Amino acid sequence: MATILVGSFLLFLLQPMVARMALPRLGGAPNVWNSAMLVYQALLLGGYAYAHWLGRFTLRRQAAIHLALLLLAALILPVALVDLPPITGLSEAAWVPLLLGASIGPVFFAVSAQAPLMQRWFAADPAAGAPWALYAASNLGSFTGLIAYPLLAEPLLSVRAQSLAWSAGFGLLVLLVGLSALSRWNAPAQTARSFTQARGSGGAPIDRRTVALWLVLSAVPSGLMLSTTTHLTTDIFAMPLLWVIPLGLYLLSFVVAFADGRTNARSVTRIAPLFVLFAGSYAMLSNGSGTLWIVGGTCLLLFCVATALHSRLYDLRPSPEHLTRFYLTTSAGGALGGLFTALIAPLAFDWAWEHPLLILAAALLMPLKPLLRWRDSNGVEPGMARIALGLLMVAALFLGWELLQSRAEGDNDLLVLLLTIFLVGVGVMVMAWRWAFVVVLLVAMVAQGGWWTMRATLDGDRTRSYFGIYTLRDDAERKVRTLAHGTTLHGMQALDAARARQSLTYYGPTSGVGLALAATPHIIGPGARIGVVGLGTGSLACQARPGQQWTFFEIDPVVLRFSTEGRFTFLRDCTPDAHVVLGDARLELTKFPPRTLDVLVIDAFSSDAIPMHLLTSEALQVYRRVLAPGGLLLLHISNRYIELAPVVGANAEANGLRALSREDRPSDESRYAPSRWIALSAKASVLDGLARARSDAPWTVLEERASRPWTDDHASILPYVRWSRMTGNP
Repeated sequence: MATILVGSFLLFLLQPMVARMALPRLGGAPNVWNSAMLVYQALLLGGYAYAHWLGRFTLRRQAAIHLALLLLAALILPVALVDLPPITGLSEAAWVPLLLGASIGPVFFAVSAQAPLMQRWFAADPAAGAPWALYAASNLGSFTGLIAYPLLAEPLLSVRAQSLAWSAGFGLLVLLVGLSALSRWNAPAQTARSFTQARGSGGAPIDRRTVALWLVLSAVPSGLMLSTTTHLTTDIFAMPLLWVIPLGLYLLSFVVAFADGRTNARSVTRIAPLFVLFAGSYAMLSNGSGTLWIVGGTCLLLFCVATALHSRLYDLRPSPEHLTRFYLTTSAGGALGGLFTALIAPLAFDWAWEHPLLILAAALLMPLKPLLRWRDSNGVEPGMARIALGLLMVAALFLGWELLQSRAEGDNDLLVLLLTIFLVGVGVMVMAWRWAFVVVLLVAMVAQGGWWTMRATLDGDRTRSYFGIYTLRDDAERKVRTLAHGTTLHGMQALDAARARQSLTYYGPTSGVGLALAATPHIIGPGARIGVVGLGTGSLACQARPGQQWTFFEIDPVVLRFSTEGRFTFLRDCTPDAHVVLGDARLELTKFPPRTLDVLVIDAFSSDAIPMHLLTSEALQVYRRVLAPGGLLLLHISNRYIELAPVVGANAEANGLRALSREDRPSDESRYAPSRWIALSAKASVLDGLARARSDAPWTVLEERASRPWTDDHASILPYVRWSRMTGNP
């Protein structure tokens, strides 16, 4: 068991560690994490296939081959990203898995075989008990490793120290594998066939339907885990810290579902339909109005669904001689679920439609035992039951319509909650008919928020790329066009010609960037060279002055098309000669000659996800190199859930930069949004000139300081989380 626990702990400690290593090169979009998960699932499938293949040999030969593989994999330690530049013509969705696979493939492959292989070695002794509880222990180790990373490893250790510690753990694992092999070294030599005979089970053939069920019961929770990540971080609660929570709950579901004691698994399976009806009704919500309660409900939904489906998987488990085949099939199902969510869905859908689809699939697959057995009561004839079912379905449609109207009219939350509870009650009443249960769930999804999500799709308002989901809307009443990335407004343009060149939202005349760009001709000169990281709608383009040279950096070609295709006209109307550089700004800026910019604006958030690699000391050094000696750096740090000012203050101090802060609370919030900008410069006179430019819009000295600056090697957002915002409080 120690070998299984250590191997699983290391395996899932490696996942977030490598994702953290990749931040400076890949950024923080949710799909980067999903691509990483796809790589992990593919490598896990390979490891399980390898463990299954080893079963044809005697245990001694298995031990010799596996120990040799572990020692070969150790040659790439300590873990680090390989130097693989982006490949021309290869999309991000393909290059990211290639980079991660080349970096950690050998060690991840070798370690991933631990769980099924050690269980097979355990079961090689005819006197040993059933090995399935060891699979629960394996997932407990995985869960511990995953949670240990954000809570302990990332805050306390640098990336380099994490890699060295992981390498030491790998050495311990090799030692434990050797000891496990020694414990079975004198066992009778067994091939796969003799192993079956020794267990005395005969190995009855497994039919194709059972294998297909293994596959789909594994695929749906795996896909739902990734779709929950996308749904939470894109449309409800855009915070990367949440990326590990769905994976942790997914792993925890295996611990419950595969435990020898069945009480917990049966209890969760019993109540899972209630969570599917209630929390699942929010699965099509896309208005970004989530709080910690909706986040909690979404996470509990994932845990209940995964536990229910994995419990059914446990009930379909084969005899121990088919153990590695069972795990190989379930791993293949997990990889298929990941493939659907991480690669197929972003190409096929304009929104995270995979999330409600997978919840509906779960409702079709999960064990469904009626909580109220009224249909089987004495005196209830089949005809009467059918009439009652028809009336209940009419009631569900009526409640769904009322809920939809209440949502549209903005009625009080209590009425919405009551209608939702009544609709859930109808779902409970019809649980004896699976099709009716699924229909009630679908009605609840549409009424709770799905109607507006569906309309946005039918109207063509949304565009999806590898980096996120963008919603483009025209507000006829306010006469503006808006662009939102997930839950965050990224720009707005007036639709009437008289106001079309006005910079709105975070870029108004009293915002930090508005003040700085207005003062640039006075503090820098008339021919300033200005760079902007993050194009968005191109709002800043109309802050340009005659004689200035502008360069925009944008990582997503889809965002650039919003400007080049005329959906937003700032770029075309105000800076038609501006140079637009596609690619990660930090990497692209390293290619620029030194001192080629006078002003650099960093405004590159993916929804509310933190671009950690753009805020480290190494990133500041890149900016200082490309800026002239008297250059001005502007950082946009507006964020709902993370307090970034202390980080910027510590990094500025560590890099010899002075910093001013501008918090803008505009009076006209119909056109302008509250924002916070930080201005940094190595030259005091530049900031002094900026502070004197407008007395009615003051700058203040940035006093906040983190305990230590962020670096590529060591950074953690945990100390800077605004926990009160997660409960819906201001």
